[in-house]
Amino acid sequence: MPPWPGMEADGDDRLGLPGDTEGECDVDSKTDTPDVPASTADTDNTPECLNKALEGLPPKWRNYWIRGLLSICMISGFSLMIYMGPIMLIFVVMGVQIKCFQEIITIGYSVYHSYELPWFRTLSWYFLICVNYFFYGETLADYFGALVRREEPLQFLSRYHRFISFTLYLAGFCMFVLSLVKKHYRLQFYMFAWTHVTLLIVVTQSHLVIQNLFEGMIWYIVPISIVICNDIMAYLFGFFFGRTPLIKLSPKKTWEGFIGGFFSTVVFGFIVIGTVSMTELRLKLD
Repeated sequence: MPPWPGMEADGDDRLGLPGDTEGECDVDSKTDTPDVPASTADTDNTPECLNKALEGLPPKWRNYWIRGLLSICMISGFSLMIYMGPIMLIFVVMGVQIKCFQEIITIGYSVYHSYELPWFRTLSWYFLICVNYFFYGETLADYFGALVRREEPLQFLSRYHRFISFTLYLAGFCMFVLSLVKKHYRLQFYMFAWTHVTLLIVVTQSHLVIQNLFEGMIWYIVPISIVICNDIMAYLFGFFFGRTPLIKLSPKKTWEGFIGGFFSTVVFGFIVIGTVSMTELRLKLD
């Protein structure tokens, strides 16, 4: 079965251009057009103890309690990380960054590996290291400049940091050029772009989150708390009042959940900011 209607024809036929032979069209389609990886079936990762404890409930309420209990566990774990301080949160952000990068690159690798082309994952992780070296080197130079200037090896790294970063990236680009295989250029450049867009989305965001942490933990805690509030309240409003589907892409989303989550998040934001402002004012007065 084709992945979508109207795509049965080969590459030349889709564009309305005449192909020389049927075999040539098959080669072009194979070499130039990346396959779409097959989707995997949904799996139930609910802990067995919860399944047994809630097996007598209707599916709707069973799902409600499972989500509620797991949400409490996640919020408790997040609160513990906050209590452990900014260093712990930096490691958490970096861990999330690496995991997200791995998930997206794995999708691309499932396409790339089917053509037996070299170095895709190796170069992807190499570029991740290069980009992190550049971003976090800049951060260390900005916030720990006094410490960096005390140590002679760090002075060299700080002085030539951008040159070293550029050299590392250039070496990766040269390795990519050496990995090119004839008749697969378009696919390889496609996956090269895939890696860089992934870096732009994942690494840049995590770097900005860590920058916020250095400006004060409140700039990390408040945005994430607002996201958590929106997710929880949208689910609750949708669960109890949801009647009107929001989008076909996610059939369980409803307009009632969307609107309820929006207004609840606005109210929560005003409460949090007001509380933080009053606390800061009291500290200044004391």
